[in-house]
Amino acid sequence: MNRFLRRLPLLLVACLSLTAAEKKIAAGLEQIEDDPKLPRILLIGDSISMGYTPVVREMLKGKANIHHPPENCSDSGKGVKSLEKWLGDTKWDVIHFNFGLHDLKYTDATGKLVTPDKGKLVNLTDAYEKNLRDIVAKLKTTGAKIIFCKTTPVPDGSQGRIKDSELAYNEVAEKVMKDSSIDVDDLHAIIKAKPELQLPKNVHFTPEGSKALATEVVKHLESALKK
Repeated sequence: MNRFLRRLPLLLVACLSLTAAEKKIAAGLEQIEDDPKLPRILLIGDSISMGYTPVVREMLKGKANIHHPPENCSDSGKGVKSLEKWLGDTKWDVIHFNFGLHDLKYTDATGKLVTPDKGKLVNLTDAYEKNLRDIVAKLKTTGAKIIFCKTTPVPDGSQGRIKDSELAYNEVAEKVMKDSSIDVDDLHAIIKAKPELQLPKNVHFTPEGSKALATEVVKHLESALKK
């Protein structure tokens, strides 16, 4: 019996133990086969984007091929290192991206999420700005329509993060996007208007929250496709 078959019962148990929200996030990493008649859209982001990707796919079914890199895109530093791999060598019509929640988190020397007093920020705002500028420069070479989405709220009690710390990072991001004439999708405002869509003491969202985010993302994607 090979190693995979020996592990299969454990994998099945792990899948069955996932919550509905976790299954939705995992589904965001599923890779799709393109319909060559449809435009190609790339959604780059962390688990928040992984949560709304399946909903965006359903909303734009028959209208666009919706892709997400096969991994959590994490912080902007990882974006700089991995962007070329995520873009591949094929044409993109629209690229919708975000970095932020993993930049403003606190980790220890091993990379484990910890309380602010026991770790340090992954990226200070000046490093975040430099990374975003490098990412934007690379994205603009693709010829795709580029959209940045603002980082969603950090509520009180979120593990490894400080409440409202996303505000400073969004301010930096808005400046970078304005300098580069890139459209901004304000997902932050969507959740601020309806905080009940976010899980308590958590940066993640209810299924209704992911649907609300997806609805806003789709509006921007459809507008970009028209242009």
